[in-house]
Amino acid sequence: MSEHTSHTGDGDVPAEKVDDTVDPGPDGASDGDSAGTEAGAPGQGSPAPETGDLVIDAALRDLAEAPEDDLDAQVERGEQVQRTLQGRLSDLGG
Repeated sequence: MSEHTSHTGDGDVPAEKVDDTVDPGPDGASDGDSAGTEAGAPGQGSPAPETGDLVIDAALRDLAEAPEDDLDAQVERGEQVQRTLQGRLSDLGG
């Protein structure tokens, strides 16, 4: 917990104490804890997003199931998702 100070020009006046600690969620991860995942990217234990496209959904599930401690597997599966998405986009291009 920290005490924030208000700067009003009349000198520094202590403001109310603010609890700036991060409360861990139900799985023990804090709300601000993004270790191992990028914004919007599924992490271990979180469900993969569903697009309605069976091939893309399968690639996203594979990525979500990659072990957190295996960077090579995460990179490999991420590259597979990229190839799958690029293939689908090229199919749309005609």
